[in-house]
Amino acid sequence: MRIDILTVLPEMLESPLNCSILKRAQDKGLVEIAVHNLREFTTNKHRKVDDYPFGGEAGMVMQIEPVDRAITWLKEQREYDEVIFTSPDGEQFDQPMANTLSLCENIIILCGHYKGVDYRIREHLITKEISIGDYVLTGGEIPAVAIADAVVRLIPGAIGDEQSALSDSFQDNLLAPPVYTRPAEYKGWRVPDILLSGHKAKIDDWKHEQALARTRLLRPDLLQED
Repeated sequence: MRIDILTVLPEMLESPLNCSILKRAQDKGLVEIAVHNLREFTTNKHRKVDDYPFGGEAGMVMQIEPVDRAITWLKEQREYDEVIFTSPDGEQFDQPMANTLSLCENIIILCGHYKGVDYRIREHLITKEISIGDYVLTGGEIPAVAIADAVVRLIPGAIGDEQSALSDSFQDNLLAPPVYTRPAEYKGWRVPDILLSGHKAKIDDWKHEQALARTRLLRPDLLQED
């Protein structure tokens, strides 16, 4: 898989994209993540990527030309399954979407900034708009990292125990059950006896019951989607 990220703030992406699972997946050759500075695709002397909006509203708007030049340049080198724009009014990002994106060969993620992007970008260049929540951030860099992290960890070989990803919260529309580790007792707080029993079938049943109970309590909306 290859992920190309277009941004006006590449420095925001350097550290999170080169740590932990994302770094290991890149080192193993499972994914290639390339960050591109949109200012490199400008044609003006000051490398400006924004301008005032028509209509007199406050704020600045990302121009279409550098975005189009960047996407065109990338598409000349390979085909892309999706060209994603991170936007607060996009489709809500969730685990099923991450699962689907993890099957892609190549994706582009455009990080929004300023007041927004020239709407023609969204009309003609973008194939998918994604939101990570009902709030507004300074730019799309943090959502881009969240998307990349959620997708890359699903690629076979990215994490040591592939079954771990399959048992994460939301994979089956349930929150994950409680987990414990050694010591079995600490300050009088004991690990549930069932987990120490060694009886796999009963442990699995307990985990499912706990997942269901936590979902009913904390995220009943997930159960309503069944």
